[in-house]
Amino acid sequence: MTLLVIGGSGYLGGELCRQAVAAGTTVVATYRRAPGDVPGVRWERLDITDGAAVDRLVGAVRPRTVVNAAYRSGDWASTATGAAHVAAASVGARLVHISSDAVHGGRSEPYGDDADPTPVQPYGAAKAAAETAVRALAPAAAVLRCSLIIGPDARSDQVRLCLEALAPDRDLRLFSDEIRTPVWVSDLAAAVREVAAGDYAGLLNVSGPEALSRAALGTLVARAHGHDPSLLRTATVADSGLVRAARVVLDTSRARDLLKTHLRPPSEVLSGQAHARST
Repeated sequence: MTLLVIGGSGYLGGELCRQAVAAGTTVVATYRRAPGDVPGVRWERLDITDGAAVDRLVGAVRPRTVVNAAYRSGDWASTATGAAHVAAASVGARLVHISSDAVHGGRSEPYGDDADPTPVQPYGAAKAAAETAVRALAPAAAVLRCSLIIGPDARSDQVRLCLEALAPDRDLRLFSDEIRTPVWVSDLAAAVREVAAGDYAGLLNVSGPEALSRAALGTLVARAHGHDPSLLRTATVADSGLVRAARVVLDTSRARDLLKTHLRPPSEVLSGQAHARST
């Protein structure tokens, strides 16, 4: 009944480990540079670009379930090739692969679960290639597309970005026209564990139900952490000249029908955090 979390030292991976250990699951988790801080986990160093190393670890652990939550933005080998190595090594285990809304190029209408990738950035292209490899090598795997992962503190890259945008000495601006569907890390981890316990195969959008601009998310984060949101500086993708997907909204109706896990809107969770701070 062992769970192997590839990328367990990351933000989502760490939350998966915490929840699984709390539920009494035997957890083995991997790291690239330094092990995570979750007690009760057996930590193993792994370079997922080394296919032989992945094979050796999976063969030694013999997990019932493998969750691949590893990624490195800007690193094709870790993101795409590494995903293929994990999928190939996980034959006989239940595999859940974590993908991203970065596979989409942006459009006015929401993206369904089975929408074909149209990436406009290298990271999105790598995640799309990873999906293709996983689905070819492990047809029974679940491939979860999620959006910005947020949480209660700056361990979330997205929250840290919002807090850094408040600093007067940083010329960091949040886009007011870049729309995503952020998901709370503990909700996402619970959804991943629920999917892992079932037999769903294929693509599944798992994100929050609320479409927010990065600027709007920054306002919620600022208030949750006791800061004045008027200190945030904003910009637009249109004026920046950058090649970025502007509006990427994931349609999560299939996940809502399939899962018992409640994926909360960021405004609900962060407003509660702000209220707790003020009382």
